[in-house]
Amino acid sequence: MTTPPYTLAEPRVSTALTRMFEAAARDDETVSRLRSDRPQDWGSRTPQELADAAQEIYMPISADGGRLLYNLVRATRPANVVEFGTSYGISTLHLAAAVRDNGTGRVVTTEMSRTKAAAARDTFAATGLDDVITLLEGDALQTLAALTQPVGFLFLDGWKDLCLPVLRLLEPHIAPGTLVVADDVDLPDLGPYLDHVRDTANGYHSVTFPVEDGLEISCRL
Repeated sequence: MTTPPYTLAEPRVSTALTRMFEAAARDDETVSRLRSDRPQDWGSRTPQELADAAQEIYMPISADGGRLLYNLVRATRPANVVEFGTSYGISTLHLAAAVRDNGTGRVVTTEMSRTKAAAARDTFAATGLDDVITLLEGDALQTLAALTQPVGFLFLDGWKDLCLPVLRLLEPHIAPGTLVVADDVDLPDLGPYLDHVRDTANGYHSVTFPVEDGLEISCRL
């Protein structure tokens, strides 16, 4: 039996990741320009309005964070990986590469921005990983409500104030031993989520992994 390739090193995948990380390095500049061009209060916007306003911003997981996701999925070999918030697809490629190298499983990911969803689909096709990825376009609280299969690994990287509602929506499908990972522990809007998973009374054992803005890795008890 042949050994599966290390998909992250496959030229199409590594080239796509390099290109997107280079674009994401300009996020701060893009945010400053957008806030200058559109000085309205972002805090008063709906999730769809925020997604549309932020369609030029990559908001990626870090390179080390992506590699950690790859390793976690390789180690746990989940049948179904669910991601909240694909953006342009950087984290999704790491998850899908792990699924491909495991030789089993699928990734279901979500994105509200039509622009980002279209770009991500193009990237998934260009890297040859589109056959293991299903992208649900729209409000994740609606698109994921139709999910019926068990969630074998959950990555939360959409709007931080929605991470806890998404987790609660999916909890009936999360079995004991399942890993739930959230990005950007330093952002205040993630506070309610962190309070939830850091309280063992809620059925999780949680640890913060110090990479970039921090990943919260929680095991369902």
